[in-house]
Amino acid sequence: MYWTSLLAAVTLAIPSVHGFIRFGCSNLVTERFDPLVTPGQVSPHVHQVVGGNRFDLAMDPNEDFGATATCTTCRFKEDKSNYWTAVLYFRHRNGSYIRVPQMANHNTGPGLQSGGMTVYYFQPSPPTKDLNITSFAKGFRMLVGNPMRRSNDIDPSTAAAQATTFRCFQGTSPGAIGAPGTPPEDTFSLPNKICTGGIRSNIYFPQCWNGKDLDPADHQSHVAHPVGNGFFGTDCPASHPVRLPLLFMEINWDTRPFNDPKIWPKDGSQPFVFSMGDPTGYGQHADYVFGWEGDSLKRAMDVCTGADGLVTKCSALTVQTTEEMNNCRVPVKVKEVIEDKYLKQLPGCNPIQRGPGYATIPKGCNALSTTFNAPSPTYAPAVVTPPWTVCNAGPTPEPLTPACDSIPGEKPPAPVVTPPPA
Repeated sequence: MYWTSLLAAVTLAIPSVHGFIRFGCSNLVTERFDPLVTPGQVSPHVHQVVGGNRFDLAMDPNEDFGATATCTTCRFKEDKSNYWTAVLYFRHRNGSYIRVPQMANHNTGPGLQSGGMTVYYFQPSPPTKDLNITSFAKGFRMLVGNPMRRSNDIDPSTAAAQATTFRCFQGTSPGAIGAPGTPPEDTFSLPNKICTGGIRSNIYFPQCWNGKDLDPADHQSHVAHPVGNGFFGTDCPASHPVRLPLLFMEINWDTRPFNDPKIWPKDGSQPFVFSMGDPTGYGQHADYVFGWEGDSLKRAMDVCTGADGLVTKCSALTVQTTEEMNNCRVPVKVKEVIEDKYLKQLPGCNPIQRGPGYATIPKGCNALSTTFNAPSPTYAPAVVTPPWTVCNAGPTPEPLTPACDSIPGEKPPAPVVTPPPA
């Protein structure tokens, strides 16, 4: 369920929310590399990246990305951070693969963003003992999830068990009201059924910091989830006492073109697989590099304390149009085909590994690893028309839904983009 509608409900399924900001980010680049993966940990696999246009192979931790990026795919111009996730592929009955398109989320209009995700920054809420938050600092990075995981091996009584989950949409219904990640509405594994309206990834990053390290070698040990099995109203562990904004992301995968069971695998298994060869969904993961301009995130957290998350109500930040978001892109650096056509195998050295043991890195990988200086994209980015409302165009405004004409210069919805035949 999208959060703006959830918070409009008379009775909430979560404790009182102190405030949050919510905004869409279009796709910046789809690429087979990950600057936060240490060599030997996982084979390079295709990721989708959103945010500021300083994303590159080096990702120098000493660089101030908020100051050096010249544009961002996010609705707020001040957010030059980078957010990236593994890409989902469809596995056809004939054994070929094609990247699953992404589509705009509920209430992210006006305009349709090109793929990407919806980003949230939540403030802590009662009965949390410490309601004060510390903003991320320059050089801060973190990773949530484990790309090598292939089974449900996380203690269900912990928050980590709900940190990377999936919502199966049926038709235009967003699902039951409740905090994303909560079973049985959402699952840790990829849905094993046809989701007629698409599949959404729900990803919570750790919100507790040790107060010292900005980016350790594993990109994870400096942060932790709160104690208990929830993300709201819970306290940080003593080992990580500093409260950060709760970063949450939603990615809507447009699985509608693949709803015909006749093209699913003959054994009836669910046909979607992540780019690192994960058909289970347990390996879902995401990366974050902080890149807000100056103290803009801290200002927003101090001022934008409403419980609706609407971008136009956050006076501390600058809103840009969807067209500006969509047209901020960087060139692909690895010269290979990774999308828009069926492939014989997943890009890179990423065979299907079902588990239940952890995935291993194949030996003797000869996948393309060189990069080249490609020109910046000049063609119009592809967009998908989702089955739900992204803004309110009717005479009777829907609660907490942005008006389609609230920002000048927005473009009307584009046609649905469908994949080519196998």
